[in-house]
Amino acid sequence: MSDRWVAVLSGGLSHERDVSLRSGRRLSAALRSAGVTVEEWDADAELLSRLGADRPDAVVVALHGGEGENGAVQAVLEMRGIPFVGTDSRSCRRAWDKPSAKAEIAAAGLTTPDWIVLPHSTFRSLGAQAVLDAMVERLGLPLMLKPDQGGSALGARVVRTAEELPAAMVGVLAYGDAVLVERFVEGTEVAVGVIDTADGPIALPAVEIDPAGGVYDYTARYTAGLTTFHTPARLPEAQAAEVGELAVAAHRLLGLRDVSRTDAVVGTDGRVHFLEVNVSPGLTETSLLPMAIEAADRSFGKVFAELIERAIARA
Repeated sequence: MSDRWVAVLSGGLSHERDVSLRSGRRLSAALRSAGVTVEEWDADAELLSRLGADRPDAVVVALHGGEGENGAVQAVLEMRGIPFVGTDSRSCRRAWDKPSAKAEIAAAGLTTPDWIVLPHSTFRSLGAQAVLDAMVERLGLPLMLKPDQGGSALGARVVRTAEELPAAMVGVLAYGDAVLVERFVEGTEVAVGVIDTADGPIALPAVEIDPAGGVYDYTARYTAGLTTFHTPARLPEAQAAEVGELAVAAHRLLGLRDVSRTDAVVGTDGRVHFLEVNVSPGLTETSLLPMAIEAADRSFGKVFAELIERAIARA
């Protein structure tokens, strides 16, 4: 890999800019340790001119949220014919919209919590309280509320009483124009990374998530010490295999490529429920994918160096 040089794209203008910059710095350091020449580039108005003037062998997309995960940056790289690590633009769009991804998962016969999606305009036109009452009647309590698009659990909140709903709804809609309302499943929350290999996608050991506050929100994700992680997850062998199979199935069903992370919950009844999938998993010091790679006795830098070679070979 010593003759390769890559650009790691991070930053951007989404709500997750700071997290993306941290991911980019950590990934760049890992790639350098694997012998790759790396430059860290911000995804800004200078990107296209930089790609034209100083074309890298490949790009690694370490952007979170917004144009880094909805397929926009990937489409630009495709237009320029530049190899990149990650999912293609069309499949990014499929995975970016959480309700659409859940619908595809459910249609394939996999389990995902029942849900409703409502745009902000519905609450204005039909009356917020009437809509909230109907929501509780349909799904019951507790509920998980989150923006229909986006990541890092921004705006996400568990609602256990009807009185908490109005404030929670306002918080969610601060991050998007529609809210995804799911029936909340009590159980063990896990995240399962998937990486592509020459033999197809494989699941990494599941990471069990145990936040001190009970909810794995933005603060719990990115503040060291607020969440305890167990890798591999403390699951019976059969359930550990099942969550891995779910993650690989989601990766394939949604047309994902190179690397992804599926979030799931093992309910108290033992059933495994798909929650959502991430096409550009976090790579920070508290992120789950690097933990899973380490638990699989692999090198973080070498894994991504191999993915870079796969991306170049595709081109």
